[in-house]
Amino acid sequence: MNHLTPLFALFFQEVSNDRVTSALEGVKHPDLSKFLVIAAILFIIGVAGVLTRRNLLVIFMSIELILNAANLNFIAFSRYLQDTGTGNPMAGQLFTVFIIVVAAAEAAIGLGIVIALYRNRETIWIDEIDLMKW
Repeated sequence: MNHLTPLFALFFQEVSNDRVTSALEGVKHPDLSKFLVIAAILFIIGVAGVLTRRNLLVIFMSIELILNAANLNFIAFSRYLQDTGTGNPMAGQLFTVFIIVVAAAEAAIGLGIVIALYRNRETIWIDEIDLMKW
């Protein structure tokens, strides 16, 4: 019985409150690395969508994911610069607004091209669109 007492003591040991509070603080105040990981995941999903899909609308949505990953990086670094007090903290927001404007223009022009291609070829599949071939 003397051999089992230390094992039971390990099972009934209290969880340190320091780890729980630090985990809650990490959720409440995320650091730069969490934003960069989410942006990298968004970017990878967008690139995979552009490279593997054949539907033109899905490709445009994947390009939007790539642009949103860049926006998230700009905002995260802007917040990081604001916390450290170096650089211009508003530059990230400025670039993000510019990218949103460019993405809106890309979506409008892209949707117009998709509608024109669908009217002419009755398809939005990349493999079947051969308008520029000789």
